[in-house]
Order: sequence, then structure tokens, then C-alpha cells
Amino acid sequence: MMKFLSVEKIIELNLLALNLIAVKKADQAKVLSKSKIAEIVESCKTLNGDVYDHAVFLLKQIVQKHAFASGNRRTAFLVMKYFLVLNKQKLRISDNPENARVMQGIRENYYSDNELKEWIKNGKIRNFQR
Repeated sequence: MMKFLSVEKIIELNLLALNLIAVKKADQAKVLSKSKIAEIVESCKTLNGDVYDHAVFLLKQIVQKHAFASGNRRTAFLVMKYFLVLNKQKLRISDNPENARVMQGIRENYYSDNELKEWIKNGKIRNFQR
């Protein structure tokens, strides 16, 4: 049985993301839309597919729905990682600054779900280009 994160846990991970990975002085730990987060969580629970399909969904939705004032991409990455660990799966994305570009590509809907699933499972994805 798959385990899911609560709205509160996702908000907590946003605060953690902002504290661990400081990017701008103006970063604010502020929820812009708790209802968007709740919608993401509930939609994820009803999604068909394996744990990696759910991880892709969480990653994309948190980045694209922009429920936080700051750190949406950082939060999305932590939520995806936490979700995989919670469900006893591995994240095979290396610790590489280029991943910030991948996150930008996710924001701009550059990658397909299958490409993101491959990235999460095997750490391989094409370079983001505008």
C-alpha cells in the first residue's frame, strides 16, 4: 500500500527547503494556497500508476501550481524524495548543480512524464534548452 504525504508535511518541507538551500535573501516561508496543496495531495492519491508515476506527479504539480511564495522547485524536489523514501524506493538523481536547470525545465513543461520518470529512476535526462 502506497503512503502519501499530508498537506502539513509538504508545508514543513517548504520551510526545510528554504532553510537548507538558501537562494535569495527575499525567500519567504509563506503558503500562497493551502487549497492547491490539498488538491495536489488528493489528486495524487487517486492517480493510477506505480510509485514513480506518483513521484513525477508530485514533482510537476508542486513546481507548476506555485502554492508557496518561495522555494517551489526546491520544495517539489524534497517532497518527491521524501515520498520515494516513505515508499521504500530509491532516488537515483546525482547531486549535481545541473539539476537546477532540469527543475527550470519542469517549471516550463519542457519534459514529458516518461522523461521525468526515467530521471527519477535512473538519473538520466536530456539537457534543458530554451
